[in-house]
Amino acid sequence: MVLRKFELEAKLKDDNQLIQTGVLRNEHPFDTSPEFHDFLMACRRGDLKRCQELISEGVNINGKDAYDYTPLIIVSHHSFFLGALADPDSFERERAVYNALNNKIRNLLLSYDYTKTADPLQYWSTHITSLLSREIPPTSDITLSAPNEDFHLHKFILSARSPYFKRKFAEAPDTTTWKLSHNVPVEAFRIVLRYLYLGDLPRDFVTPRSTVTEEEVFKGIDKLCKQLEIDKLWEAVLSNDRRLARQRQQDEVARAQDQISAFFRDTVLKHKIEVDTRKAGQVKWPQHNAIFANVFLQADEELPEDDTPEEEEEDDDDDESHPPTPNGGGIPIGPAGSSKPSTKTPKKPRRSTLYPVHKPFLIRSPYFATMFASPFLESQPSSHLHIIHIDCTPPVLEVILSYLYTEVSTCPLEHALDLLYASDMLLLDALKSKAAVTISTLGSGNTNALVDRTHHHDDGSTTKEKVEQEPINVYDVIHAAWDLSVQRLEEFCARYLASRLE
Repeated sequence: MVLRKFELEAKLKDDNQLIQTGVLRNEHPFDTSPEFHDFLMACRRGDLKRCQELISEGVNINGKDAYDYTPLIIVSHHSFFLGALADPDSFERERAVYNALNNKIRNLLLSYDYTKTADPLQYWSTHITSLLSREIPPTSDITLSAPNEDFHLHKFILSARSPYFKRKFAEAPDTTTWKLSHNVPVEAFRIVLRYLYLGDLPRDFVTPRSTVTEEEVFKGIDKLCKQLEIDKLWEAVLSNDRRLARQRQQDEVARAQDQISAFFRDTVLKHKIEVDTRKAGQVKWPQHNAIFANVFLQADEELPEDDTPEEEEEDDDDDESHPPTPNGGGIPIGPAGSSKPSTKTPKKPRRSTLYPVHKPFLIRSPYFATMFASPFLESQPSSHLHIIHIDCTPPVLEVILSYLYTEVSTCPLEHALDLLYASDMLLLDALKSKAAVTISTLGSGNTNALVDRTHHHDDGSTTKEKVEQEPINVYDVIHAAWDLSVQRLEEFCARYLASRLE
């Protein structure tokens, strides 16, 4: 529905009052910079090329000028910019719809979905919410029992989100069942759990089948908020404005991300185990451990190019220690002391890192979701944690785990190629795209991070400066682009080599 002019003016007044009181965040700040003015002029002219250049330089596409004009309002006469906020409850969206040049643009604005366009944590928070009802694969490690209903939950998430649960599970980590109080309605427990698992709160707290009143549910919520130390829940319960409720939900998801990120560092990264690769299988952890881990992930250090596997070295040593004998007999030829002493220097044993991780976050990868839902060895119950070997180095595995737990992934260029292969193996398309973007972005521009290794001096050596700034070989990138069907990298390598043809 398109609002009339006087309704737009009234909505603008209400929004300004909420922003001045600090209740509502100003998503369209006043911008007087020359770059923003140039951007608005390009929008008025319909200069798409100039608009793309300014957007790539980082101009604020959600700012507004002295006349409350945003780029979205101006381009509603031409097109729609990706990334511009068009919240259905905002004055800016209604004004853009009001000024739309034709029905095609108007329908495009009306079909705008904020969560899919402007919320980068949507898929992460949706996954956590889905754990409340997801049964396959089984990931729950504690059951909260109410009089008429059982809730299958996860200690890691409860401990990260509630200080009360964190203390209780630290005292008794082997707890598997928990009886809820009969004095608190089940409806109140449902609302609190949806809040802890980042779900949207229902409009009606009491259903027609409920045997309690709405007042009793509110009293139960109040009691649980004090007991579990989650004071922010009341603000979400009492919020009636849709735009304000969305803003508070967005803030809560960001706060939950910080809580889980801190708990991830204090458990998974803090308790990682570095051992010799031969002894990795000897590490035994019970199922009910202090950090609620369900499985180990093993990553091995990369072997140097001149190294050989330890098994081959052992075979060579055996051949040298037992000289050949005639006709298969047991008596060696020549004097007993004629065997030459070994001149090999002992090599440092290969090291591996074991990460104690949690199934609720691993199943964000379809690879692990299928593994734990199928009759593989890793999904079978055992007295100790299973060890799953991942074909990547420890730094790359830490980037993958950080993404699975917190949606945050920061990968240096020297690990980007390995991350590309590992994320393809684990079927993490979003992380694979980020690795491709890292390679194609850092490998472009004036700081040529990728250098052609085929250019040498007369003496066969490569320029020292080029070696120092060459974390990835461009030909390895080409092979990866072909093997993994990454069109972005294929185009990047084509441009990169074409610009350096002699």
